[in-house]
Amino acid sequence: MRITVLTVPDCPNGPVVQARITTALGGRDAEMELVEVSEQAEAERAGMTGSPTVLLDGVDPFGSAGATPSVSCRIYRHAGGEVDGAPRVDELRTVLTAAGLAATDLTSTDLTSAGLPDPADGDCCAGDALDLVGRGGRGRLAPVEGGLRAVHQAVLRHFAATGSAPELAVLEPVAAAVGRRAADVLAELAREDFLTVDRDGQIRAAYPFSAVPTPHRVVVDGGVRLWSMCAIDALGIPAMLGQDVVITSADPATGETVTVTCEGGRTVWEPSSAVVFVGRRGSLPAPAADVCCDTLNFFADRTSASAWAGQHPDVNGTVVDQASAERIGRTTFGPLLTDS
Repeated sequence: MRITVLTVPDCPNGPVVQARITTALGGRDAEMELVEVSEQAEAERAGMTGSPTVLLDGVDPFGSAGATPSVSCRIYRHAGGEVDGAPRVDELRTVLTAAGLAATDLTSTDLTSAGLPDPADGDCCAGDALDLVGRGGRGRLAPVEGGLRAVHQAVLRHFAATGSAPELAVLEPVAAAVGRRAADVLAELAREDFLTVDRDGQIRAAYPFSAVPTPHRVVVDGGVRLWSMCAIDALGIPAMLGQDVVITSADPATGETVTVTCEGGRTVWEPSSAVVFVGRRGSLPAPAADVCCDTLNFFADRTSASAWAGQHPDVNGTVVDQASAERIGRTTFGPLLTDS
């Protein structure tokens, strides 16, 4: 099954639909290709009826009779009448499942042990739990417009180089290049949950990095010591930086140390039974720092993760195995510094 996303250049909903597809796949491997279409003739050949268009083996599962090829923005109307610039995760999950791609590789044991419904019961919210990391399908790649991406990437690079958040003065030249003040750009990034700031406008976190200590310590090859916001964030750092890292955390239920060593493209977990719990408190939309960062943790094993979940009935979530956790982190944070 080939998944093709057709977009016009710099379409803000291109990364959104890719992130939602990744979430809907639930860890299943599938070939996904992004194709930029600039001319009307190209749209006609490719079958793009607005940007973005999703094709499954060349077929648009969301197409409507009489739709004409176009390089304009595409509007998706949901069942409840809401409109959006991309299909929702549940809608993508439905068409992917119908096409033979299972929506999740999580087992019934994973779900029920975390207090979630079994998918066989037809009411599985595991995909929603995983989608928290991608901000409801919006992804973590900031838009180019208004200097948001340039400033966001400058913040991330400063964290990666120093282990700490940059001062406003460091960001002023980047913001000035687009005629803005750094404080204004940071405030906009905070509103969109790319980072968090305190009352004085100072950066407290820029996912995956935290400016204050957390349970998750990341040491980058070369010696830079960082704090990550959560377990998934920590696992995304080696992909984002393209460097080896050592992650050290602790099982919040037992206190047992969990170490993840990413070296030369190989990842080793200690203990080998370690897993990640992905969850949230409260309702969306809300900043990830408020509703889920403290619930995305490493555990020594599934038993410990399940016990912790049982002791926290206010948390909705699921146990995620090592390969799936690494995949989520890589997909969420890997692109952040590669797209200028």
